[in-house]
Amino acid sequence: PITPRELLCLGSSLAFSGLFYYLYRKKARVMARIQEAPKLQVDDDLPSLVSAADGRCLPYVALEGIVLPAKAALTSHYHEGLQGVIQKLLLKEHRLIWNSLARSW
Repeated sequence: PITPRELLCLGSSLAFSGLFYYLYRKKARVMARIQEAPKLQVDDDLPSLVSAADGRCLPYVALEGIVLPAKAALTSHYHEGLQGVIQKLLLKEHRLIWNSLARSW
């Protein structure tokens, strides 16, 4: 005979497993789209490509190009010959999407 406590534990275990599997599949779809993102070069053709896209937005693209520092490049103290720059401006576009599970935007 199965007790009510065992049924409760089994039900909650199945609910949590379903929730975590849903979240895993959702993130896996996003990762697949990122992996398939086209690689574009930063050149003179990029503005015309963006303006020709739907909504003037390119979803999931990888930009490749040369970055020049504003003042001086940062050099690594640990790896000889390794240099980097700090990004000063970061533009994030947040979309409002209705989340039916949480019932919020």
